[in-house]
Amino acid sequence: MPGSPRRSGSGSAPSEGGSASSGAGAAVTWLAGQPGGTGRVGVVGFCWGGGVANRVAAADPRGLAAAVAFYGRPPDAAEVPRIKVPLLLHYAGLDQNINAGIPAFRRALDAAGVRHEVYVYEGVNHAFHNDTSKERYAPKAARLAWERTIAFLKSNTGVA
Repeated sequence: MPGSPRRSGSGSAPSEGGSASSGAGAAVTWLAGQPGGTGRVGVVGFCWGGGVANRVAAADPRGLAAAVAFYGRPPDAAEVPRIKVPLLLHYAGLDQNINAGIPAFRRALDAAGVRHEVYVYEGVNHAFHNDTSKERYAPKAARLAWERTIAFLKSNTGVA
């Protein structure tokens, strides 16, 4: 609902903070402690979930080894120095709303010494990885972004 404290400033989606980020952080810690695993967990989020992935990285839960955000909002600048894991950030070239925050996010990541990779896929819209949307799905960009994601997670979690 517009004006609800659980909404973002735009009124279009729930806030990336609060219970979603803390719940995801708790899941990371739980997964990291499971027998038979490596103890190193990667998170991936799309759209609103991309913002959650960024916020989970800033929360730095035990066991988090990497975070991947597809067209997700960055965390508050004050939270960026708490990020201790590498980030892989995918953005849609036509997404003026989310992309407006990329330069400041990159500067904050650089200033904090956070290892990160940023890819902007030109000519595609927000949600370009969503194969249920004929209007937005861009198979070539989606395939490349997913290949990069898998390689990044393998490299940072130790899972082959």
